[in-house]
Amino acid sequence: MKTILPLSIFTLLTLSTAFGQVLTRGTVHGQVGSVTGKPLEFTTMMLLKAKDSTLVKGAISDTDGKYAFENVGAGNYLIAAQQIGYRKTYSAPFAVDEAHPAVELPALTMSDETKNLTEVKVVAQKPFIEQQVDRTVMNVENSIVASGSTALEVLEKAPGVTIDRQNDQIQLKGKSGVIVYIDGKQTYLSQQEVSNLLKNTPSDNIASIEIITNPGSKYDAAGNSGIINIKMKKNKNFGTNGTFIIGSGYGWVNNLAGSRKDLPKFNTSLNLNHREGKLNLFGNYSYVNRQSAQSNEINRAIPYNGHTTYFDQYSFRPNQAENHSYKAGLDYFINQKSTIGVLFNGFSNNWQSAGQNNTFISDENHQLTSRPTTKTDAREFMSNVTGNVNYKYDFDGKGHEWTVDADYVHYGGHNNNNLSTTYYNPNNTLNRPNQDVRNNMPSVINILAFKTDYVHPLKNGSKLETGLKSSFVNADNNTIYDTLLQETRLWLPDASRSNQFKYNENINAAYINYAGKLGKNLKIQAGLRAEHTHSTGTSVTLNQTVDRNYLNLFPTLFLSRQLDTNNVLNLSYSRRIDRPDYQNLNPFVFYLDPYTYQKGNPFLRPQYTNSVELTHVYKNAFTTTLGYSRTTDFINQETPRQIAAENITYITPENQGHLDNISLNLSFPVPITKWWRMQNNISTYYQNYQTFYSGTPYQVKLVAYNLYSSNNFTLSKTMSAEVSAWYNSASQYGFYRAKPMGAFSIGVQKKVMDGKGSLKLNVNDPFWLNHFNGRAVVQDIDFRVGSRWESRRVALTFTYRFGNQNVKNERQRNSATSAEQNRVKGGN
Repeated sequence: MKTILPLSIFTLLTLSTAFGQVLTRGTVHGQVGSVTGKPLEFTTMMLLKAKDSTLVKGAISDTDGKYAFENVGAGNYLIAAQQIGYRKTYSAPFAVDEAHPAVELPALTMSDETKNLTEVKVVAQKPFIEQQVDRTVMNVENSIVASGSTALEVLEKAPGVTIDRQNDQIQLKGKSGVIVYIDGKQTYLSQQEVSNLLKNTPSDNIASIEIITNPGSKYDAAGNSGIINIKMKKNKNFGTNGTFIIGSGYGWVNNLAGSRKDLPKFNTSLNLNHREGKLNLFGNYSYVNRQSAQSNEINRAIPYNGHTTYFDQYSFRPNQAENHSYKAGLDYFINQKSTIGVLFNGFSNNWQSAGQNNTFISDENHQLTSRPTTKTDAREFMSNVTGNVNYKYDFDGKGHEWTVDADYVHYGGHNNNNLSTTYYNPNNTLNRPNQDVRNNMPSVINILAFKTDYVHPLKNGSKLETGLKSSFVNADNNTIYDTLLQETRLWLPDASRSNQFKYNENINAAYINYAGKLGKNLKIQAGLRAEHTHSTGTSVTLNQTVDRNYLNLFPTLFLSRQLDTNNVLNLSYSRRIDRPDYQNLNPFVFYLDPYTYQKGNPFLRPQYTNSVELTHVYKNAFTTTLGYSRTTDFINQETPRQIAAENITYITPENQGHLDNISLNLSFPVPITKWWRMQNNISTYYQNYQTFYSGTPYQVKLVAYNLYSSNNFTLSKTMSAEVSAWYNSASQYGFYRAKPMGAFSIGVQKKVMDGKGSLKLNVNDPFWLNHFNGRAVVQDIDFRVGSRWESRRVALTFTYRFGNQNVKNERQRNSATSAEQNRVKGGN
């Protein structure tokens, strides 16, 4: 690989240079400035044919206002200059011929464009949910009811998305394995840690959420159900500007004693951007302090030796989370073609919970025999620092470009969990000594990655893309258990539960992608991605190593045909992979109480998914998508297992057979009046899940659906309102059947301070309808789970925008670490 990678980069550079050497016939250059004589940088310059003003080439003026067009054929032309805040300006016609191969034009002078802003009318606004050809987009910044929420709560409203709050799992159209990106960069976190991160991300910092069910070959092949890309708000202005947000919320639930638990919430953020000359500086900081809570009810029946023992568990876990997140970076525009950037971002999460779990154990006659009570004190800290250096070379301003990214990512954290169990008889007397267990789980994960991409436009609007990527992951997770010796009150190491697990992984990938036309109305995009993976997982404590070395090919194909003016038909196919989370491979044990725990599985294999989708778009508004996918070696994250002799139930990830999924998605607006807009989404899917459980065939067939509707009301020039509702039918999570879920929200918005500020009041789930209920029944497993949290909540948010409103935002780019972070596991 050390030889192949530099050689491949040299080959790309050689090809790009060869492609760029086109025989020149003439050049045109000049300068553009204002009426005061100030050069105008970054002005859009257009070379037009003098005969009919058709566009020949485009360019951007540099920091001195200078521009140039090369490789101009003989003919008569004129120049057009365009920039926000100035009137569009044209040059006098001129000719390029043998007598004038190099034309220097007189300076173009652009005058200010003055408009009466009170006459500007907003004729359209993006709906909260927008169905595009290849993705579904949630325009969060346009939503009132999304204000004051978290990113996870907003995501829960997305069509086809369901959130399993009991196990912190995100599913898309009934399939797990969703890969989450933030600003085009993968989070490198596991499902649990992604869920925790989104719980602490204010929705007011989000611009939009993109749901891409069939990504192309340029994306990493990870994610069997697709990609969710969360785009944070950006400044788009010249000079210096920023956005300040402050919000407060309040929720409440009942604890085990039936008393009300108040849960205040607070968030604030500052986003700054400065652009001057060749330098663009940007940064933001967010702080979140949230109290939340979750109550669970678990009912189990455990048969053993002809008798059945019943467990009824009731737990309440109040949580306190404090989150700091930051980003700082710069883009330096070396010249018109070259740009270099540096980016640092990260977060610091503190989470703690002091909960209680009451268990009532009964015999087969439902007579109470024991009543253990477990008190938990859990504390988790996780920090992340990511550094990125990137370079972009733009050959001609027409999409011919080369980019390079290098990333270093560090995660550090520790999780402390203390459990103290007291065992009572039915008459509230002690029937055995207390059991006290504590564990400390430090973890360190380092990721180093490099990627390079090359794009070369071809004739007739087609293009060729290719790229390379290498990533190296080193993870060290340690689980240290101690048991309290009641007689001496001394903590003794518990080697039977402790474990140190080290994981190393190297993935090398290459892809090629072609996009163009077949005939007049058929567009095609075809790609192939190859990924070679070598991983070793070592349990230091057990002296056990699992070594895997494999190569996979991932083809993609996209076809789009314009049937007529109003109808477009798209067809897509892709093959994808899901590798196990780093800590899911760790055979550690995490206890909820002495009878309930979860453990990892070092023998997990990757799962593979083949997907095909057919999409019809009518008038760019009505979208219908029919999809089919099959996932083999399906990873069931919560496979239930039981040790009946000890009354123990635990969950562990296992590869379980295959999953077939057929989905149908409808997206359509309903125009009611000028002041009332409605957008609706209906997602229906059919699942056929087949596997073996302890050697016995197990099959689930299920039809489920998801409904979402948003209603926007324009009350006046400065006030608006929104009502939204969502509903998920009964669904299946592996062996778990979940009951229907749903809720609605209402919100109002008032613009203040001449439109620079806004106040948003949002009431979420006012009747506390949203809760989780599920059941698993397979062989000797029979248990029910119910969960509630503070979904009933009120929030008030103030947003203020200040500074110059004409600064361009920082460049959007995907970093080199685009697949690994999503597999870092969290503890809560």
